[in-house]
Amino acid sequence: MESVLRWKKLTVGISALLFALALWGFSRMGGEFIPTLEEGDMTVEFSMMQGTSLTQMVESTTKAEEILIKNFPEVKQVVSRIGSAEIPTDPMPVERADIMVAMKPKETWREEVCDREEMQEAMEEALSVLPGVNIELTQPMQMRFNELMTGIRQDVAIKIFGDDLDVLADQAAEVARLIAPVEGVTEPTLEKVRGLPQVQVTYDRDRLAQFGLNVADINMIVKTAYAGSTAGVVYEGEKRFDLVVRLERGLRTDLANLENLYIPTPDGQKVPLSQVAAIEYKEAPAQVSRESGQRRIFVGFNVRGRDVESVVEEIEGILQKKFQLPSGYYYTFGGQFQNLREAKERLSVAVPVALALIFALLFFTFRSVSQAFLIFTAVPLSAIGGVAALAVRGMPFSISAGVGFIALFGVAVLNGIVLIGYFNQLKSEGVTDVLERVRQGTRVRLRPVIMTAAVASLGFLPMALSAGDGAEVQRPLATVVIGGLISATLLTLLVLPCLYVYFEKWFGKGMKPVVASLAILALALFPKTGTAQTTLTLDEAIAQAKSNNLQIKAGTTRFNFNKRCAGRHTTCRKRISARNWGSTIPGNSTRASASCRKFPIRATAAPGWPSPIPIPALPNCR
Repeated sequence: MESVLRWKKLTVGISALLFALALWGFSRMGGEFIPTLEEGDMTVEFSMMQGTSLTQMVESTTKAEEILIKNFPEVKQVVSRIGSAEIPTDPMPVERADIMVAMKPKETWREEVCDREEMQEAMEEALSVLPGVNIELTQPMQMRFNELMTGIRQDVAIKIFGDDLDVLADQAAEVARLIAPVEGVTEPTLEKVRGLPQVQVTYDRDRLAQFGLNVADINMIVKTAYAGSTAGVVYEGEKRFDLVVRLERGLRTDLANLENLYIPTPDGQKVPLSQVAAIEYKEAPAQVSRESGQRRIFVGFNVRGRDVESVVEEIEGILQKKFQLPSGYYYTFGGQFQNLREAKERLSVAVPVALALIFALLFFTFRSVSQAFLIFTAVPLSAIGGVAALAVRGMPFSISAGVGFIALFGVAVLNGIVLIGYFNQLKSEGVTDVLERVRQGTRVRLRPVIMTAAVASLGFLPMALSAGDGAEVQRPLATVVIGGLISATLLTLLVLPCLYVYFEKWFGKGMKPVVASLAILALALFPKTGTAQTTLTLDEAIAQAKSNNLQIKAGTTRFNFNKRCAGRHTTCRKRISARNWGSTIPGNSTRASASCRKFPIRATAAPGWPSPIPIPALPNCR
């Protein structure tokens, strides 16, 4: 302590430097909305080309299940769900499936796949042998949580808005190509808005006019051949069924049969459909997704090995330099990154409010702005340890860490309250030397300060070391509190005494907090409204007091009045009295009653009065 008090400026400067380094490290820490939970199970998002039949999907998912069970002894059970259920609470097309992989306890996993990310990479590599399949591995709750929050299953989505589906699809493919090499980005997934195979019949209207045909009649024939038309009704008792006519199933699957479909002409002849129309397979829109009334397509991806915020910031830089959308088109980011930004905006309001409440409680406790500010310095001192603890454990900033900072700031000021409160007690007991007060207070309050921090730190220690369910959310919160209390305790015992010495020098000598603070503020804001003090001698001060004292003026006036009556040899029956004479303000009229012989009576005012006080003549004078 002696060394610290000897080098006070150096101690305060080092603490300020550490706080600046903490701010610099926090700005480069990265962030995520909520830490990824270790659910224990896996989910394989399985998708194939548009228009894939149900038979092909069943065959492909069965092969995927066999690969997982054969190559991974850690897998306990595999179940696939293709398309939508009868109650479409989770609508999906037939060409998409979710493969739920139940895993054995993590303690039984092999050493080469000891964690979740390594297991996911190994499974993706094993399933990559399946042709025409897109694979994305995640966890069941994580996938559902992302889908419920943002409508997208991936951690991050780049949403592109516009009018033309073909333009949207081309721009999405370009975005996927640009972000694929970014570290931490899994294989980008494009929303499929086109690619559905469709037979298109384009009529040659000149040929139709040559044969005397019209489009409506040909459409009816094509519809009857493939979709069917009602030709009658079949009755079975009370039941009634439509009789539908159409081509056989085998004939409907061959495009040549459609080309050779005969169309009757008005003159009784028949011409094949291929002579009056062009028939071909083309890709048609598979789905049209809208958000806020606009068409949109998204490029989704999961993040591995990095935090979401740093990945998105790198992608934003790449897209700003290398990606240009046509006029009327724009893109936004969704998923967990959007949730993180919204949560940060809410924290930007909650944290200042919490700090303001802490400062207000400190002010009401000590009735001093200076001492409240002095104790409030524990907040930046505790933030140093919180940021350092997150960096040491390799944790990015998350919402749970933000809540931990709020709790930390409330607990950290307790050390300052314990220390400053005892300093004030010593001051009231007569210890006037500031340095001696600091030495005694720090020595006596060392144990209470350490115990105050130790109770909170040890209470959060199980959360910091937890490895059970939900530990991923608990660990950042506990890490921030423990690390912050360690730095706050050490720096409070060293830096706070130095600051107390400076504050006593600047604001001290018994200056009462509220009055002193308001006086300083008033003098700072209105420096020219005050009046300088004037030095008076003792005689001048006595003369000024006599001239300004109303009671002295009233007594002098009564004395002069009685003396004047006696000088005229007047015998007064009654003593002249002035009602409330002494308290009368000069300038107000005061009436007196008197009984004299033959003359009116007027009193002479005392020196300093503006004019004599009139007393009217009375009729009963003799």
